[in-house]
Amino acid sequence: MKIVYTDKHAQHDPQTFIVRGVKQRSAEQPERATRLLDAAKGAGHEIADPKAYGVAPVQAIHRPEYIDFLQIAAREWAKLPGASPEVVPNVHPARYPATYPKSLVGRAGWHQVDTGCPIGPGTWDAALASAEVATTAADMVLSGTREAYALCRPPGHHAYADMAGGFCFLNNTAIAAQHLRARHARVAVLDVDVHHGNGTQGIFFERADVLTVSIHADPSSYYPYFWGHAHEAGAGAGDGFNLNLPLALGSADPPWLEAGDNALARIRDFAPSALVVALGLDASESDPLQGLKVTGAGFRAMAEKIARLGLPTVLVQEGGYLSDDLGRNLVQFLAGFEKGRSK
Repeated sequence: MKIVYTDKHAQHDPQTFIVRGVKQRSAEQPERATRLLDAAKGAGHEIADPKAYGVAPVQAIHRPEYIDFLQIAAREWAKLPGASPEVVPNVHPARYPATYPKSLVGRAGWHQVDTGCPIGPGTWDAALASAEVATTAADMVLSGTREAYALCRPPGHHAYADMAGGFCFLNNTAIAAQHLRARHARVAVLDVDVHHGNGTQGIFFERADVLTVSIHADPSSYYPYFWGHAHEAGAGAGDGFNLNLPLALGSADPPWLEAGDNALARIRDFAPSALVVALGLDASESDPLQGLKVTGAGFRAMAEKIARLGLPTVLVQEGGYLSDDLGRNLVQFLAGFEKGRSK
């Protein structure tokens, strides 16, 4: 399988993550990507560099004021008296109507929903490079490649059009889907990350040309908490074009794969001509975030099911954190996908 990767991701090395009031290092570390790369190389997959696209594919998804904020935030934050090394907001506009602020501190609160998305000096360059990885993989598929894997870091599926969150800044999955729309009238997105793809849902929530489906741990007691519930079906023109399949915490292979069958049935009914898979490997039984209990065999089986759709497919790396199984689970998924294609 063709795999797109860049080492520019290492420019983003977040140090700040506040969990239950305790500051710790983020689980979203550069080593995630290098472990995945090493595993893919070891399995004999072909590695390619991304093309340079600039901000055009990003602008197709994200709002101008948000893109501007991401580009200037670290530099301007460093000028503030007593500022921390990373941009971490301490005030938010909450749920009520609000006015967009001029202050950088206010803008940080507007655009960063939680403490899992600190912005450092290299964050913008890394996030833009990650978006270019996803766009390159989508271009490969547009050019006739049956499937391509975008080894994206930082991840993207929690990022809204104007808001970062949950380790994510630019929504690589949404960028890839929108890029495919240049030649495909209908595109489906299937998110198998342990966390709901809330940013992707939000971006396409009122659209009928992109179906969004997410299988994830129940957000009633798991991140992102406020989004990802079964009743969220879309709105306006997009009503009925969003499907959430939340699972009880700790669910293992059988319910996860059953949800996969339900997801694929909805995708077949939608009849898209291209597919984007938001490939989170953090549903693993050995992932440190411990949301679900999926085995390597489970990842392989899910991949086979997805591949049998027979659609041109972009796989976009989302979550999956440091464990001994991280690279092995990727190899299992890619092997399952190739096996499903051969049937």
